[in-house]
Amino acid sequence: MDRTPRDRDTEGRARSARPRDGLGRPLPYGAPGVERQPEGVERTPEEALREAQRLLDEGLPFHAHEVLEDAWKACRDAGRDGEEELWRGLAQLAVGLTHAARGNAVGGGRLLLRGAERIEPYASSAPYGIDVGGLVAWARGLAGRVEGAAVDATTEAPRLTAH
Repeated sequence: MDRTPRDRDTEGRARSARPRDGLGRPLPYGAPGVERQPEGVERTPEEALREAQRLLDEGLPFHAHEVLEDAWKACRDAGRDGEEELWRGLAQLAVGLTHAARGNAVGGGRLLLRGAERIEPYASSAPYGIDVGGLVAWARGLAGRVEGAAVDATTEAPRLTAH
């Protein structure tokens, strides 16, 4: 039985310190990896969308997911309770693309469809300029095309906003 101590954060929670590749997969200790997104960064919704889009455009959907997950978790603290499902759905779209890019067609497809379902109720209001209709169509289309072969995360990256 392996008794190697687990990596822990300052509060004692298990956190892997292993480097990660561009799709968030762990690499061996000491291998060069892609710098991870810091957790718990407070951003305005507009800042979160800009940063997530930058990461998606760079082919880093796992990292974009982390930014969108922070925005989701911040909703309650910021008094935006009605937006939790929007941000949760956006995070699921990014992690769905991550799984599809890793070659996990079933998991990727399910997450893409789940994310589309969560954000669809926001289509009429399009908060923060988010192209909800376009994202729903993109997610459903990609979920229907993923057939076991990995997709390219950069060329498949969606546009989060209409601008």
